[in-house]
Order: sequence, then C-alpha cells, then structure tokens
Amino acid sequence: MGQSVSLPTSTPATPSSAPTCPVSHKTAENSAVSCPVAHDTPVATPKAAQCPVDHTVPPKAAQCPVDNGGLNPLNQMPQLAQAPAPNQTIYLPTARTESSIPRDSSNRWDYPSPQQFYNALVRKGWETPEEHVETMVDIHNFLNERAWEEVLRWEKREYEHDDLQLARFKGRPGEISPKARFWMFAGWLFPSRFNSEPPFDRHDWIVRRPRTGEEVRYVIDYYSAPPEPDGSPVFSLDVRPALDSFSSVKQRIAVATEETWTSFRHNQKPDHTVREPKE
Repeated sequence: MGQSVSLPTSTPATPSSAPTCPVSHKTAENSAVSCPVAHDTPVATPKAAQCPVDHTVPPKAAQCPVDNGGLNPLNQMPQLAQAPAPNQTIYLPTARTESSIPRDSSNRWDYPSPQQFYNALVRKGWETPEEHVETMVDIHNFLNERAWEEVLRWEKREYEHDDLQLARFKGRPGEISPKARFWMFAGWLFPSRFNSEPPFDRHDWIVRRPRTGEEVRYVIDYYSAPPEPDGSPVFSLDVRPALDSFSSVKQRIAVATEETWTSFRHNQKPDHTVREPKE
C-alpha cells in the first residue's frame, strides 16, 4: 500500500532556452562603463571673488564744503562788494572810514562802507531797513573804537610801549563765551540783580606786541542796555584777555581783585552828607 506517482504518458516537451537577464550584457561588455556627466565638454572656470567698488579710480581727497580761499585771513570774512544788493531801493555810500586802530606799523584798519555793511547783512539773511544802515555803521564804528580803548587799558598793565597793533580779528556772533554764559545763569538765578540777556555779538581780537613779538587774544562781548529816556540806544562792552595763557589768567585775577576791593571800599565810605535836622 502506498502512494504511487504516475508519470505522464506523453513525450516530454523539448526544453526551452535558459532564462536570460533582461539587460543586454553584450553591449555592456563592448562599451566601457562611463560617468553620466559628459566631461569632454569644458566647464567655464569661475571668476575670483571681486569687490563691487572699482578701486582703480583714486578717491578724491576730503574737502571742506566752505570755500576758505575766498575769505580774508585777517578777519575771516569774504571780500564784500560795493555794488548794490538785489532789490535794493535806495543809494548807500561806498566811502570807507579809517579807524584809529593800527593794523601794522604803517596802516590802520578801514571800516566797511554803508554799502558793504548792508551787503554783509543781506548775505547773512538779516532783514534791515536800508534807511537805517548808515546809523548802524556809525554805531558799529563807535563800539569798535571803544573796544580798542579798553584793550589799551588792559595792555598798559603788561606792555609799556604805545605801538600795539590789531593783527587780525574774527566775528563769532553765534558762539557765547563762558563768561557770558555765567552771567546769563546768574541772571536766571537772580533776575533782579543780573541781566539774563545774551550778548548780541562777539569778537575775538588778536593784539600784537611788536617789541616782544607776542600775540594776545581778547574776547569782546557786545550787550544792549536799556535806552536813554530820549530813546537813544545804549550799549555795554565786556573786553578782557582770553584765559589761554598764564599771563592773561594772572592779569584777569588781579583786575577782578582790584575791582572787588574798590567796590567794597566805596560801600564802606562814611556818609558825610549834611542834612537838615528833623524837628
């Protein structure tokens, strides 16, 4: 008993061809294995990194926006023309007045003419009635003569000769000196005793001592004061050597001490006024 396996009675079929790989190896054998990227085509070499700014053009040297070549080195002002300003309606004199202030051993300073003075005001953008310009020039000249007198008073303490010269000067109306700031602060603290108004102008004068070759800088503050009862304008000048040398510091301290002592003695004087006795 057992299982039996029966074989087919038909003739076995002729075996078919052996199984083959779907990839044609004949082709693979004939052609060498190659990279899919075509290396025979030249690739452009990348350029070296470059700054986007063209350095081949040399940069221009730094320049001041103000044309200093057009300024007079003696007073730091441009050469003012004598021609009438645009839209000017009246004639202004062009004659200049010589001052008493020596510029060097043989020349004195000349004040600007009314026409030049007006041109300077127009250039700065200040609106000034043309009919008042001549009066303003007279006041300007008067104040500068007084300022020079104050300079001479200071210089007599240190320089015994009378050949002093105003070598050069510079107007600095927008710059308040330290002393002016002090008095403005004092006026803010004690308005009943001090004036808190700033000076309307400031000059720096360089005074030359020809015998010694020294140059001393003076600071001048110009103040407006209450007018006279008749309406005449009143001005005040504060002239002193700048605190930029030991000699000037010593001079300022000496004068301040003398003025304080003089004021104290004046206040301590006995009153000798004879008054009618009261009944």
